[in-house]
Amino acid sequence: MNTAPRLVAFFLCAFFARAMASSPLAGIVRTTDFDTVSLDGDWAVIPDRFDQGRYDFLSRPRHDGFWMDRRAKDETERVEYLFSDEHTLRVPGDWNTQDERFFFYEGSMWYRTAFNYEADEQLPRSFLRFDAANKVAEVWLNGERLGMHEVGFTPFAFEVTESVRPGENVVVVRVDNTRRPDLVPAMVTDWWNYGGITRSVHFVRTPGTFVRDAHIELTPNRTVTGWAVVDGANAGKRSVSFELEGVGATGGVTDDDGLVRFELNAGAAPRWTPEDPRLLGFTASIEGHRFEDRVGLRTIEARDGDIYLNGERVFLEGICIHEEALSRRGRAYSEADARELLGLAKELGCNYVRLAHYPHNEHMLRVADELGLMVWAEIPVYWKMAYESERTLALAKTHLREMIARDHNRASVIIWSVGNETGDDPAVTAFRTELGRYVKSLDPSRLLSAAMFARQIREDGELVRMRVDDPFGEIADVLAINEYVGWYHDQPEDISGVEVELAWNKPFVISETGAGVKQGRGGSPEAIWSEAFGVRYYREQLGWALSLENCDGVSPWILKDFLSPRRALYGVQDWYNRKGLVSETGERKDVFSEVQRMYLEHEPDRVLKSNRSIPEGRDR
Repeated sequence: MNTAPRLVAFFLCAFFARAMASSPLAGIVRTTDFDTVSLDGDWAVIPDRFDQGRYDFLSRPRHDGFWMDRRAKDETERVEYLFSDEHTLRVPGDWNTQDERFFFYEGSMWYRTAFNYEADEQLPRSFLRFDAANKVAEVWLNGERLGMHEVGFTPFAFEVTESVRPGENVVVVRVDNTRRPDLVPAMVTDWWNYGGITRSVHFVRTPGTFVRDAHIELTPNRTVTGWAVVDGANAGKRSVSFELEGVGATGGVTDDDGLVRFELNAGAAPRWTPEDPRLLGFTASIEGHRFEDRVGLRTIEARDGDIYLNGERVFLEGICIHEEALSRRGRAYSEADARELLGLAKELGCNYVRLAHYPHNEHMLRVADELGLMVWAEIPVYWKMAYESERTLALAKTHLREMIARDHNRASVIIWSVGNETGDDPAVTAFRTELGRYVKSLDPSRLLSAAMFARQIREDGELVRMRVDDPFGEIADVLAINEYVGWYHDQPEDISGVEVELAWNKPFVISETGAGVKQGRGGSPEAIWSEAFGVRYYREQLGWALSLENCDGVSPWILKDFLSPRRALYGVQDWYNRKGLVSETGERKDVFSEVQRMYLEHEPDRVLKSNRSIPEGRDR
């Protein structure tokens, strides 16, 4: 059997051929449950704007590039590069905020580190896992190319069982954050193009056969269903034991593909809610290995124009968040970062966060599970892209597949979003619709959405109505719009009395609204960028949104000021989008207290909009 290094991408095990709910989607090898060595730390780096480490002066591929990690044997040998301990970057981390020379840098950066390996008969298989690298990452081990990954926000791994060797092993990675029209996202975004190995790296050793992944979910009929995928030469016909804390245990035998399914009666097991985010221990075991996770039991549904959590109507009081650390510059990547950001969202009064505009690190989802924050998770299908390109569509699907495969057990995730502010021309509509169908084929248990625009209807120049009729609404479970009345056009007071007309009887949320405010800036309520203007804006906007009869949620833009190459107003923006409720250093603006107050005083109407009943036997 050929076990040469291969990319261990997320893969579909099989679509349900039987009368079950969803298709098992097994993730790459995990870092828990196994013998794992962290490769985090200082890596030697070489910036390579002209890609000379990959191509020669005529742009022909090199055969002895930087990945060979050569050193001159003596003074007679010429080698024109060196990975030096005097030139390093921290992993995980972006290069833009670690070294001012790289603040605006776009291009290739070569990384090098080494680790030691000793063979263990009990752990014969080895994997090299990256939690993320932005955007394109090409990886070598001991001079052997393992493969490439072209998605900047999701994990990837390579099996290196036959490439790793006793003693020192050298890992070289070329990370390229160059913007390209065929990538996802493409050429223009309103967030910083952070480059680097932005999340952790691990060397993982496993048994020959192990439980690669296991899934669990609660159906509206109070049944717990799930599956496990066993990986290895002896994956078929393996006995698998399942146990869910406080619910029960069961078992099954894998088919020839290593797949086994199970069911349990949830009974009176506690449901996961924002008020009581109870997590239960879940295991899937075979002889020689145990898969473990902490999961929440909950249902999420969209019906009759409302969102239901565990059979109860819920209003989403939220905030948008970019993946930037609260107490320092740069990408957030740690559990501590996640606790700071999401803890502040909880203090704001949120039960929901929109993680924009790409999959955030896994700590964010796990901490959201713990804190009881419902999550909108999104891929970076954003603004102008190559919507007619099959390659771009394939990359967008890779984003979705890898995000869902990583986070399918997170109770906090209630919405998968396939994009933001893309417009609705025919090519865009076809692109998003295909993505929507793809999401539902992978995970029909959660809700589907995208941040859209509404058509503004005016009479005598006055805004009177916003109509939500983007064609994507046909397939979406939740209708969502970004709107900035009072910031990019009109005055804040002009939102008062504006009606929202929905083309479909579906839940509706305002996925973005906000205004730029420089923390500490004085001025009247009419002076934009001032603290007073921000308070004026939110009193009008949030007051309007929270009073709309057909509104099911709102997530102001955004928790924290964040870096953006589009924000060049020196003295005010200084390369920051200033719509945060707190500054780039975490200092609270007056709008933070205003939004906090309005959420505290908001009492969502718990009475259903019409005389509807929950069908007998459904979860409540």
